[in-house]
Amino acid sequence: MTKAFLVLDDGAIFEGESWAAQGETFGEAVFSTGMTGYQETLTDPSYYKQIVIMTAPHVGNTGMNQEDEESLRIWVSGFVVRNPSPSPSNWRSQQSLESSLIEAGVVGIKSVDTRAITRHLRDRGAMRVGIFSNMDLTRDEMVVRVRRSPQMNGAFLAADVSTQRPYIVNPPVGVKTEFVVAAIDLGIKAATPRYLAARGAQVHVLPLHSTLEEIEALNPDGVFLSNGPGDPSTMNDVVQLVRDLLLKGVPIFGICFGHQILGRALGFETFKLPFGHRGINQPVKNIKSGVVEITAHNHGFAVKAPIENNFSTVYGAGYVSHICLNDGVVEGLELIELPVFSVQYHPEAAAGPHDAQYLFDHFMDLMRSSRAKHVGTHA
Repeated sequence: MTKAFLVLDDGAIFEGESWAAQGETFGEAVFSTGMTGYQETLTDPSYYKQIVIMTAPHVGNTGMNQEDEESLRIWVSGFVVRNPSPSPSNWRSQQSLESSLIEAGVVGIKSVDTRAITRHLRDRGAMRVGIFSNMDLTRDEMVVRVRRSPQMNGAFLAADVSTQRPYIVNPPVGVKTEFVVAAIDLGIKAATPRYLAARGAQVHVLPLHSTLEEIEALNPDGVFLSNGPGDPSTMNDVVQLVRDLLLKGVPIFGICFGHQILGRALGFETFKLPFGHRGINQPVKNIKSGVVEITAHNHGFAVKAPIENNFSTVYGAGYVSHICLNDGVVEGLELIELPVFSVQYHPEAAAGPHDAQYLFDHFMDLMRSSRAKHVGTHA
């Protein structure tokens, strides 16, 4: 047995056992409350530069498979579990969780009290963390290394995870192509263009540095702003692109990081949450319908917008469409005069829950209405 240490930047140290790759790694300490969906979490680009602590005590039962991957690689900086499964047992499993992490060079730690770590973060807020195994370091030296590692505030990370070249996801066989959607890849998950394509959209996934002219050349029916990692305050170029698109009146749908980008484009500030929202059981209230949705989240920043009344922007009036019932954080924005909306969470939620999939249908309805209005104007 090789000892391993999880070290937080406030000096707290949790001793466990080495698991997955050995060495040292650093990132922002975040916890996920999902009992399943760990493969989607690991391969979600939104978790880039984060060390994920799983609150579920037993992880890895179903192994790993190619079908459930949200991207071409594992993005997390480290993985923390209490009791990893020694061997997967599922007919879809192609590889164990630990072997996948070792192949990706992801340093992990096991046999730590992940719920105690989670309570520590809930009391003190998100912070930097390091995992050390097979390292000849004193406790003080480990703490110093963690405190010298980069913070998430001010981190520009989307360029590292965005596609370098455009690619197209077409509707499946038997589904008629009705729309063209330009999806700005800020760290997009593979499930998202599939959900759009299943509803008749030909999805052009574009690098984050795409220009207005390149988007307009596609003559899209709508623009999608994806999830992604980092601090939204660093995304000035993409914010300006969204402002240019708002002036064009094109339908826009943003999720997670894309929601924060849209919020900034509308003139709102973003701010760092004490410990963020993560996992697949976050309750969100749809203010219009009163329905409470159970939703999947991964965000450490939020939009500061007025919840009680409609707000005014240079693009017309709008309102907060969704709020988190745990802490009252803004979870959705919608404009009244333009076909534009966003949510802070993940409606594709490949591992579930699926309460928010209606948002894809809402986007289709907005594009359909916008097209009909445009045709009627020029009839």
